[in-house]
Amino acid sequence: MGRRDIEFDAEGVILRGWFYRADGVSGRAPTVVLAHGFSAVKEMYLDSFAEVFAAAGLNALVFDNRNFGDSDGEPRQEIDPWQQVRDYRHAITYAGTLDEVDPERIGVWGSSYSGGHALVLGAIDRRVKAVVTQVPLVSGSANIGELVRADFRAGFRAQFDADRAARFAGDPPAMVPVVAENPLAPSALPTADSWTWFTETGKTRAPAWRNEVTLRTVEMLGEYEPESYIGRISPTPLLMLVARDDHLTPARLAIDAYERAREPKKLVILPGGHFDAYVAGFDRASGPARDWFVEHLGAGA
Repeated sequence: MGRRDIEFDAEGVILRGWFYRADGVSGRAPTVVLAHGFSAVKEMYLDSFAEVFAAAGLNALVFDNRNFGDSDGEPRQEIDPWQQVRDYRHAITYAGTLDEVDPERIGVWGSSYSGGHALVLGAIDRRVKAVVTQVPLVSGSANIGELVRADFRAGFRAQFDADRAARFAGDPPAMVPVVAENPLAPSALPTADSWTWFTETGKTRAPAWRNEVTLRTVEMLGEYEPESYIGRISPTPLLMLVARDDHLTPARLAIDAYERAREPKKLVILPGGHFDAYVAGFDRASGPARDWFVEHLGAGA
């Protein structure tokens, strides 16, 4: 299978990634657009998913989110979810300019934070003909309510307000770790499995990953509500992959959101926790996603 480096202009910011050519296809092929979740970079197993899709006759376009990895953008390490949604749309536009891509057969895949983006994209961008969302964030406010103790929240609010004033005065943004070894220490993703996956994957696959995001990133997370769009995805086909023991983006929140989606839709319950979909449970997660795209986009001509 062929993979080449790509870059494209997202209204003034250059985003970079990889394009995987569909195996055994000579003409235009359906294409899946993929970006990663909260602070992660493309080397953290997105290549594995893209290879599965390409082997099934699907092109795959993978890119690093702005402010992260190989992509440009400032401030570094800041996640604005709505900007990331817009960048997916730029990626879809770019894909449509490529000779190998059938612009009428484009799907989006997202995981965790970008799983929320996939829900929004399915609702607002009708160029998207199939959606796969894996272990998705469906509600930022509900997610923070699950992960942050109630008696800590006022302190976070005071930090957000102080950071806003400092940035207005010209100071650099305050930073917070993505993960911490002690789940009770300040971090954006305060679970033990988050610490394990990010630190191990960063060490073995993605040395460019950095364990920090801007404090404002966490504030914007709490404001982001992808589930409010889920009823509008129909008639675009939606596959949701939910991990049974997920406590980072809790399974029950995703399943509740799925019940509000309309047909055509499918729910697959994966064994294990949030990060198993990338590693131990990779085949269980990538197989249904591949099959969904082949069913609804077709294989390459």
